[in-house]
Amino acid sequence: MTKIYKFQGDIDSDTLQKLQKVKEIGCDVEATGLKIPHFDKLSLIQISPSSDVVYIIQPDRQNYNCPNLVKLFENINILFIFHYARFDLNAIEYFLKCEIKNFYCSKISSKILRGYTQNHGLKDLVFEFIGKKLDKKYGSSDWNKDLMTEITDQQLEYAAADCKYLIEIKNGLNKMMVREGKTELYNNCVKFLKTRIKLDQNGYTEDIFTH
Repeated sequence: MTKIYKFQGDIDSDTLQKLQKVKEIGCDVEATGLKIPHFDKLSLIQISPSSDVVYIIQPDRQNYNCPNLVKLFENINILFIFHYARFDLNAIEYFLKCEIKNFYCSKISSKILRGYTQNHGLKDLVFEFIGKKLDKKYGSSDWNKDLMTEITDQQLEYAAADCKYLIEIKNGLNKMMVREGKTELYNNCVKFLKTRIKLDQNGYTEDIFTH
């Protein structure tokens, strides 16, 4: 059973102190849509240091003042694990005005390693590495409803599932990475990701390397 803790505005200092002691955190976000930052806004941030606990934060969308979260995300001793870092990093760094330097992307890793399939979604990785089926029917939800009173338990469980398995998935992918000798290629892709995000923010969403 996963314990879900809910925060509005920011995590408290006690939670920050606990999370500063861990080495890895699974992380995901929910937003009003996919056109960040020009049209859509960040709605929720989900973080999980293990599969049995998830913290869900609803920032103040007027100012996104989250000093404790910023301290956490800028801790270079913690590896933040995302499934689609191109979107999640963009949302967090743009709205919280912080920089995450130590991160992992399971989608990039999957596309480099899992050439035996065209399916690189989170639900596909959870099924392969965790042996569970994710229910994605609550993905299209209004995440700007009040976190404490209006977002349902089913929606919270969906949001929690998007981050609580990421550490285990990363471990499984890394074993494949070492076995297949693809670590350098993956690392080079990650180094370019911040540039890819800046291209997105400036409207260059297509592959600029195509003919």
